[in-house]
Amino acid sequence: MKFKGSAFKYGDNVNTDEIIPARYLSSSDPQWLAAHCMEALDANFVSEKKPGDIIVAQKNFGCGSSREHAPIAIKAAGISCVIADSYARIFYRNAINIGLPIIECGEAAADIEKGDNVEVDLAKGTVRNHRTGRTFHFEPLPQFAQEIIAAGGLMKYVIKKPN
Repeated sequence: MKFKGSAFKYGDNVNTDEIIPARYLSSSDPQWLAAHCMEALDANFVSEKKPGDIIVAQKNFGCGSSREHAPIAIKAAGISCVIADSYARIFYRNAINIGLPIIECGEAAADIEKGDNVEVDLAKGTVRNHRTGRTFHFEPLPQFAQEIIAAGGLMKYVIKKPN
């Protein structure tokens, strides 16, 4: 799987309340959540993002509440993947479960700036920043996790998988 998009850059400890504020959790509708994605942290995110864009952050992305709504909001907003130095473990697993590609690559996260054109090859484990011309390598997700993401999430993967 390959992704290409413009980067939205955030710092350390972006928590799930900043990804999708609790006041919007009265609905689990993905489009409702997408309309409010990142608004507590970046009021311009929803109006500026385009399908395929990429979120880049530093350490501990997705910390805080263990709500599944956070990766759902990101995916429904059209974000193709998230690159971070590290993730809160429950966010990491929730992201894979709903089919949102996530990459741990601290060097890429440090190099990429807002607006950079970024290309990701999930299978090869590469991130390319076209502004700097640098290519970064990361440990690809295990094959089963890539299959879950390719299927669109764990539930779709289980339904499609032969017995």
